[in-house]
Amino acid sequence: MTLPFKKLLVANRGEIACRVLRTAERLGLRTVAVFSDADVGSPHVALADEAVRIGPAPVKESYLNVPALLAALADTGADAVHPGYGLLSENAEFASAVTAAGATFVGPSPEAMRLVGDKIRARQSARAVGLLPPPGSDGPVDPADAERLRLEAERIGFPVLVKAAGGGGGIGMQIARDASELERAAKSCSERGRAAFLDARVYLERYLERPRHIELQVLRDAHGTAVILGERECSVQRRYQKIIEESPSPAAFLAGAEGKARRAELTARALELVAAVEYTGAGTIELVADSRGDFYFLEVNARIQVEHPVTELVTGVDIVAEQLAIAAGERLAPAVQGAEPRGHAVEARLYAENPSMGFVPQPGKLVRFRLPEGLPGVRIDAGYVEGGEVTPHYDPLIAKIIGHGGTRAEAIARLDAALAATDVELVGARGPRQTNRDFLRAVLQTPEFRAGDYDTSLAERLAKTQKSG
Repeated sequence: MTLPFKKLLVANRGEIACRVLRTAERLGLRTVAVFSDADVGSPHVALADEAVRIGPAPVKESYLNVPALLAALADTGADAVHPGYGLLSENAEFASAVTAAGATFVGPSPEAMRLVGDKIRARQSARAVGLLPPPGSDGPVDPADAERLRLEAERIGFPVLVKAAGGGGGIGMQIARDASELERAAKSCSERGRAAFLDARVYLERYLERPRHIELQVLRDAHGTAVILGERECSVQRRYQKIIEESPSPAAFLAGAEGKARRAELTARALELVAAVEYTGAGTIELVADSRGDFYFLEVNARIQVEHPVTELVTGVDIVAEQLAIAAGERLAPAVQGAEPRGHAVEARLYAENPSMGFVPQPGKLVRFRLPEGLPGVRIDAGYVEGGEVTPHYDPLIAKIIGHGGTRAEAIARLDAALAATDVELVGARGPRQTNRDFLRAVLQTPEFRAGDYDTSLAERLAKTQKSG
C-alpha cells in the first residue's frame, strides 16, 4: 500500500487512538497524538512520534476544540487526520476544515457525512432505498416546545425515544413512556447532544420493546466498489450503550436458508444506501429487529465503531488500514471484497462503572491493572496502563477484551478466561471504586446469552436481579 500522505494526526484519545496509531506505524506513517491536561501520561501520547497539547481537561476545551486541533495540524506538518470514533468523527464542519487546511480527512466526505451523520436526514435516505425506520418525526423537534413534543409523540405512539440528531452511540437517548416524561427527556437529550456533538437538535422515534440491535459493517471506496463485512450483534446494552458485541449474530432468524435470504436482502439495501449518498470509507448501518426478524433502520454511523475488532477477527480485514487506503484513493483489494466471516468473536467493554448502582461511572486511579498475555484467541485494545487515571471528563472505557474462536462457544470461553485473568483495582478519592469486570462475566454465563436468545433488555434486567439479590 502506497499512501500519498506521510504524517497522520489522530484527533482522539484512549484505546481508539492507540489502535489507529499502531496501524499507522505498521504502514510506515509518522504519527501525531493530541492530548489534554488530563491525558499527559496516557499510552496514546507515548505511542506517537509527536504529541501536542490541545487544552485543559474538559472535552469542549480540548478534544472538541477545532482551532486547537487545526493549530496542531499546522504546527506538526501532518497531512492527514484520523478522527477515531465519537468526538468530532462525524462532524462535517471539522472534516471540511481539515480539507481546507490542505490535509486528508480519513473518513467520508463532508457532504456524505451531512447526509448520514444527521440522523434525521439519514432516516429519509434509508426510506428511499427500502430500509424502513421505526415511525418517528421527520424533522427536529424543539425540546422547549412542549405542545409540539406532545402532538408528535401522540402521533407516533408511546413509548417514544428522544434521540440526538447529531451523533450516535446511544449518547443522550432518552425514553418517554408517557407525556409526563416527555419534556424532561427532550431537554436532557438536547443537553447531552450539545455537549457531545455540538448539536442540540432532537427527534422522536417509536420505542420498540426488547428488540435486537444488529449492525452491518460497510467499506466503500471512491470508485464505487463496496462490501458488507457481515453483521454484528450489539444487544447487550446499558443506558442504550453497548457493553458486549459479537459477530456473527446468533439470532435464530438469521440462521439457515431463511436467514441467508434475510442477510442478502439487508446487504443489498445497505449497499444501495451508501451508493445513494456517495459514501466513502468505513461506516455502519445500524438496525433493530423484533422477535419475528422484521428489521428497522436506525442510523448510519459515519466512522469506525467501538466494536470493529469482532469484525476484524472473523474476516481478517484491518478496517483502519482500509480506511487509510480508501482515503488515499485506492480501490478495495480483491481479498477485502471477497472476505467471508469465519469463526466467531465476542467483545466485552471493561468500564470503570458500578452495575449495581445503575452503571454510574467510577473515576479513579488504576493502582493495579494487569491484562492477560499470551492467551490463545484473545485480543486486547486498552487505553490505560497501571497507574493511569480514569477521569470524570471522558467516557470511562478502560479496555476492550475480545475472544475469537472457531465456534461461538469457544469464543465465549476464551473471552471469559481473559476477563477472569484481568486484574484491576481502581481507587478514588474516597476509597475503592468499581469496574464492570465481574458483571461482564455474569452476562456471559446467563442462559439467554449462552443460547444466543437475548435482546437489549438483558444487561439491565441482570443488574436489577443482582441488586435485589
